[in-house]
Amino acid sequence: MKDWKPICWIIGIPALIVLLMIGIVIYEPVQNGISRGEASRAAVLALVSKEECESFLEDKVSHFQAGETGEWYVKYMDYLYENGYLSEDRTPATAESAEGYITYGEVEALAGQISGSLRNRARATVNNREDAIPKDEWWLFYDSMLNAVDGEDQVKDEKITIYQAGTGDEEGMDWTVYTSAGALDCEGLTLKRYEDRESRALYRGNCLIAFEEPESDEVVYENVWITEGDDGDCLVYVGGITKTMETGFDEEEKQELYNNIVDLYLRDGRVRRAVVKKERLTGRVLAVDGDSIEIEGYGELPLSPTFQVFKTYGTFERKQPKDILVGYDNQEFVVSEGQVCAALIVRTFDADTIRVLLMDTGFRSLFHPSVTLVSRGDMTLTWADGGTETVKAGEEFTISAEESRLNGGRLIVEPADGEEISVETIERSQGTPSYEGRLEISAEQDGLALVNELYLEDYLKRVVPSEMPASYEKEALKAQAVCARTYAYRQIQANGYSQYGAHVDDSTTYQVYNNISTNSRTDAAVDETYGQILTYDGNPIEAFYFSTSCGATADGSIWGGDPDAVPYLKSKMLGSNPNGYDLQNNVDFYNFIRDRSYEAYDSDYAMFRWQTTTTSEILSQKVTGIGTVENITVKSRGAGGVVRELEITGSEGVKTLNSQSQVRSILGSTELTIRRKDGTTMTGQETLPSAFIAIEKDGDSFRIYGGGYGHGAGMSQNGAQGMAKDGETYETILKFFYDGTELTKVERTE
Repeated sequence: MKDWKPICWIIGIPALIVLLMIGIVIYEPVQNGISRGEASRAAVLALVSKEECESFLEDKVSHFQAGETGEWYVKYMDYLYENGYLSEDRTPATAESAEGYITYGEVEALAGQISGSLRNRARATVNNREDAIPKDEWWLFYDSMLNAVDGEDQVKDEKITIYQAGTGDEEGMDWTVYTSAGALDCEGLTLKRYEDRESRALYRGNCLIAFEEPESDEVVYENVWITEGDDGDCLVYVGGITKTMETGFDEEEKQELYNNIVDLYLRDGRVRRAVVKKERLTGRVLAVDGDSIEIEGYGELPLSPTFQVFKTYGTFERKQPKDILVGYDNQEFVVSEGQVCAALIVRTFDADTIRVLLMDTGFRSLFHPSVTLVSRGDMTLTWADGGTETVKAGEEFTISAEESRLNGGRLIVEPADGEEISVETIERSQGTPSYEGRLEISAEQDGLALVNELYLEDYLKRVVPSEMPASYEKEALKAQAVCARTYAYRQIQANGYSQYGAHVDDSTTYQVYNNISTNSRTDAAVDETYGQILTYDGNPIEAFYFSTSCGATADGSIWGGDPDAVPYLKSKMLGSNPNGYDLQNNVDFYNFIRDRSYEAYDSDYAMFRWQTTTTSEILSQKVTGIGTVENITVKSRGAGGVVRELEITGSEGVKTLNSQSQVRSILGSTELTIRRKDGTTMTGQETLPSAFIAIEKDGDSFRIYGGGYGHGAGMSQNGAQGMAKDGETYETILKFFYDGTELTKVERTE
């Protein structure tokens, strides 16, 4: 008789496996769905930024129970509930619901709230409405959703590399993933398994939305900096982090890598090959924009798509292209295959020179249709292609935006024997201005950009008389010189016009430069404070200044920021306060601003007190959407009494102004006549002199009582003059207006 047991085993086991597989297919729930929390996050970020979502929910009560409101998905689902994209009837506001899979029916409801055509893309049917939508179908739908709602392409669709991923529970790695696109918030996404992988990603701002399954385990770390670590490992600076990596190279090979820009080729997370980039250029930077850099002697060079900036002296840091200082040669540039791969900031800058973008007549535009130059000495012209030309003394040279030789880069104009260059096509208060140093001309989209490069101290000699009358007391002029130098020092570092090769322009946007001729008194103020700047905790301060106070200054919150970020900008009373005025109280401020006998350091100046009258008709020209203006109410005041919040009530609505600049702009008008303390008047002012104001309603008119001229933060220039008249030194003046600061001498290399 045959033994059937082996045969049964042979036949039965495969049959059992088949039955199990059928059971899994029939009864096992879909495993490739997407959680409601993750889908909600993606949907919200298609509509608004994370910051806009959080701002919208600030005064809303969460739909979740108190114990669940700290979960990452709550804000996104709350946003959808509040705006009708999710319904609690279908989708309960619970952790279990958020962690479960979103269904075809829920996606259909979400789509229907956006548009009817999008609803059809949800692919919901009578039979699948309660089924989980597979992940790949969700992302197909999401692409359609982006086409419908993201007209400005706020959501980026790019390939990125993940260098290091947090899982939300590691110290210092709270839902953060470091990538080739920067550090991204990855709430709810577990990405650890994708480290050292590249794939398609969706992200908005600094929020990662999705990262596809990578197709390959190979990736290239481009343009990374490598130094020596412990125990034979290498420290790799990539994506804003430092990774310790075992390369597998011998000691000699590692020494070739250290302190260089390198491309690392990885497979399965391990380094397989390294390419060192050793070619370096040095030279003064003339301009930096988004995709190129102009270096003196080399012209304009393209930047690698993975261009990096590192500070290599002192504490090693990753920097940004904006940190590359135009006009300086404290950087080295790593070049490979005709592209600049990295900039290495190898030493500190000495703030020796400054580059000023010269505006046209009237400071209306940064650009000029043509430029005409003349000098009492010869001028040497150097074109970007290396060609040179000499313009003889007294001869005019004119160039237009159509000049073909500018196509290759900027023209550099240098005078002989230290002579100045006059720009005949510009008019200033002094007449036709002339400039020390050299001029550079480049063709930009809107015309010619004209840049003046000169020594910082020479620049200050043309700023101080343009910002403060040369007749003022010497100590006031010296205080102004230190403020101007400190301000310029910070602006050089800020690199505000790097795309044009400049640090500042010559208007009130920065500091007025060369509007008034130099003067021996202001020259002496600059010379006698040579190299001195104001610092707080060793760093240059924001040395803001303005014309005249109302008897008090504002603090560092004047522009809506955190006053603790600028602790040296404190509110100061420029006179005694015998009446005990609380300037943040409306009644006290009203009495204070109408007190014409109040004595302060700058109370002798005409703009210390002023008043004007506006009308409902004038206001309605600027305040639209609320009907006829009926009332104006100061809702809150900041330090020193400056208006922080102003409410304008109209026949059809209310408008709230939340900054001193808004208040000055909306309430100001060229139709107003402003009567100053000394009885004189002025007209044609588009904005109010200051936001240190009190308002009285009189029928359809509003009488505005004001004081001071300017934003009100930092040093009152006329207050400094008053203190100097009282015998105070510039050191005392500066310490009064900038609390806790120190005078520091900037060391310069010779």
